[in-house]
Amino acid sequence: MHVPLEQQQTPYYAVIFTSKRTEGDHGYGKMADMMVDMAEQQPGFLGVESYRNAEGAGVTISYWSDLEAIRNWKANPLHQLAQQQGKQQWYDQYSVKICKVERTYSFEA
Repeated sequence: MHVPLEQQQTPYYAVIFTSKRTEGDHGYGKMADMMVDMAEQQPGFLGVESYRNAEGAGVTISYWSDLEAIRNWKANPLHQLAQQQGKQQWYDQYSVKICKVERTYSFEA
């Protein structure tokens, strides 16, 4: 079980993955669900948020305890397979940014 992000002690890291999808699913949904399930089992994984609009543009932000956890996830063989399939059939373009989260705050009515 993961501690909610609002309760995580800073600093931690965010991997921001922005993308533009190709048309059609072509197995993307199943693979995306599997990647989230696998990431949740990775040491250092803190959480994930994902959004996609009707035109196929999306943002997925995964949160990690440290840079080593991010490197280990990137090197995971099944994640590497998903990355390759993404380049071949699921994405027209994507970019990745890795950021250090120094401080957080939130509001809820």
